[in-house]
Amino acid sequence: MEPEVKIQRRKTRQIFVGNVPVGGDAPISVQSMTNTETCDVDATVGQIRRLQDAGVDIVRVSVPSMDAAEAFGKIRQQVDVPLVADIHYDYKIALAVAERGVDCLRINPGNIGREDRIKAVIQCAKDKGLPIRIGVNAGSIAPENKERFGSDHIGAIAQCAIDHCEFLDDADFYDYVVSIKDSDPRVVIEANQRFAEARPDVPLHLGVTEAGMPPDGTIKTRIAFEQLLSRGIGDTIRVSLSAEPEQEVRVGYEILKSLGLRTRGVRVVSCPSCSRQGFDVIRTVEALEKRLEHIKTPMSLSVLGCVVNGPGEARETDIGITGGGKGKHMVYLSGVTDHHVEDESMLDHIVRLVEEKAARIEAGEDVAFDPHAAPAVEAAE
Repeated sequence: MEPEVKIQRRKTRQIFVGNVPVGGDAPISVQSMTNTETCDVDATVGQIRRLQDAGVDIVRVSVPSMDAAEAFGKIRQQVDVPLVADIHYDYKIALAVAERGVDCLRINPGNIGREDRIKAVIQCAKDKGLPIRIGVNAGSIAPENKERFGSDHIGAIAQCAIDHCEFLDDADFYDYVVSIKDSDPRVVIEANQRFAEARPDVPLHLGVTEAGMPPDGTIKTRIAFEQLLSRGIGDTIRVSLSAEPEQEVRVGYEILKSLGLRTRGVRVVSCPSCSRQGFDVIRTVEALEKRLEHIKTPMSLSVLGCVVNGPGEARETDIGITGGGKGKHMVYLSGVTDHHVEDESMLDHIVRLVEEKAARIEAGEDVAFDPHAAPAVEAAE
């Protein structure tokens, strides 16, 4: 059996957004953003709580006005997840939310305005011990970089981010993370690679902006994220979809799980199904994923329709099931053939097995199955 592939992440400077570490050897954090009216405090709090249920680590909230800044303070009092205030154009809004419990300021220096205003935000962040997230995209390239790089659009974006970092460094401020986004995943990949080569110390927030609706938006995001993350680039992510924010979080975790970078909940391995299937694989997986959404414990489940590839795959997961004849299917536990289950009780049975193992893992009485682990050596008598 091939050994598990480990991605070597680059070691960036570590910052903290609230109590969540970003960079260094910290787990890659999953972010999302509210799409409610910030001034509607109840709706925004409700959405943030749903995001927390989905597993979000950090939530960004748009603060477009002083009224929204007032509302932000009320939101802050009702939720316990780190909040990033998204600020554009008016630097005074950044100063206002800094007094209302924000955990990080997201600014685009290109649209904040004069240098003294940017410096005022930096000084405020210093005084309050707040990190800053610098956002750069195609719409915020400085004119001098457009002229310098000409048709090299990617070079201009990367240089813009580098310039902003140097400005913060010159102000003796190092508690920042950079985000370089575009709607084209190829631009995101190349621009972030160039930046990471020039500033390997700076933590990066990955995202494909305006990615669109699923599945197109999911595919574009996955292309960029997997290229960058597999090369060790990226410390925190947001999947930007034209969908409910909770879906962004779920997709983010799925991408990280596929790369072995982070796990949460049940990782389902399932076959595409064919005429050999002993049960309806597609409907079974749909039902299991829905019924197992509440499981947060990292573990694995395989659902395979027949005995061609099924037994081999089923032995790689905590719990596995392969389709058999006459409505009787084989269940595997931690890589070992264990027992049969019949059609009518299969769904309830698998859900119970997953819930029971998750409970044992959480209680410290069991561990998630690792098919790549060396077999235990029995002590000599």
